[in-house]
Amino acid sequence: MLISPPPDDPEDEATLREARALAASRSTWISVAVNLALTVLQLVVGVQAKSQALVADAIHSLSDLLSDFIVLLAGRQSRKAADADHPYGHQRFETAASLALGLLLLGVGLGMVGSAAAKLQQPAAIAPVAPLALWIAVATLVAKEALFRYLMAVARRVRSSMLAANAWHSRSDAASSLVVGLGIAGNLAGYSLLDPIAALIVGFLVARMGWTFGWNAINDLMDRAVEADQIEAIHATLAATPGVIGVHELRTRRMGDLIAADVHLEVEATLSVEAGHDIAVEARRRVMQAHPVLSLMIHVDPWRRPDRDHDTGTLSGR
Repeated sequence: MLISPPPDDPEDEATLREARALAASRSTWISVAVNLALTVLQLVVGVQAKSQALVADAIHSLSDLLSDFIVLLAGRQSRKAADADHPYGHQRFETAASLALGLLLLGVGLGMVGSAAAKLQQPAAIAPVAPLALWIAVATLVAKEALFRYLMAVARRVRSSMLAANAWHSRSDAASSLVVGLGIAGNLAGYSLLDPIAALIVGFLVARMGWTFGWNAINDLMDRAVEADQIEAIHATLAATPGVIGVHELRTRRMGDLIAADVHLEVEATLSVEAGHDIAVEARRRVMQAHPVLSLMIHVDPWRRPDRDHDTGTLSGR
């Protein structure tokens, strides 16, 4: 028997989804404003101060700006209701956006590495950096760290993996800005190679993060199971449902920030079809209420007590 009834309270679910979308949109627009200001400031000062590291950080901030727009687009698309072509909704648009973001970062990072490596091959052409570049690098570091803390707080509140990815992107920017500051300081101290070396490190960090985001998104699109602790928690909720004797074949996959799952539940074989159905409905309600599950398909299996097997000649269990 298969069952997948609608949520108990669609209005509450819709309200929660709308609040989540509003928080994601507001925080992302704040990120857009910060990254736009930093990109312009770093690029202008980096060119004037002749700091390749600061220019590289400006390109990094520009990639952040582009990623913010990807997040906004994905957030809007993923909120679309289910339709005939997408019966499970559009939540995986967020996963596709994370893949696009990863590819973007990977390309930008590799380009930055190549540019810095070319500069290191001509050390005599490396010009001294103006002191203003160091102050801009420090200001960028502070701004990026503050943005990370804000975005992560919002991501945790609304349980958005895409916002969390964007937040960690800002944290990586803060780390890269620290490297840039050290490189510029070294250049000012007379070690001219440190500025392009800092640019090289920033490029590597960007490429590495792009690879990580892209690989995780590919695995989610290939129906990778959720984390073991989440599976165990869902299993425990199902097993604790009155009338459920056993739980097996629990399978999960990600649908954006939510989870789609199917499972087999064992109930007493002597129960009526209606009684077994009611147990499945209650099990689904409990899971949907306690966990971020979008869809749960339940197959009900009959179970007979071992002491009755000799009467029927059947095996206990399934």
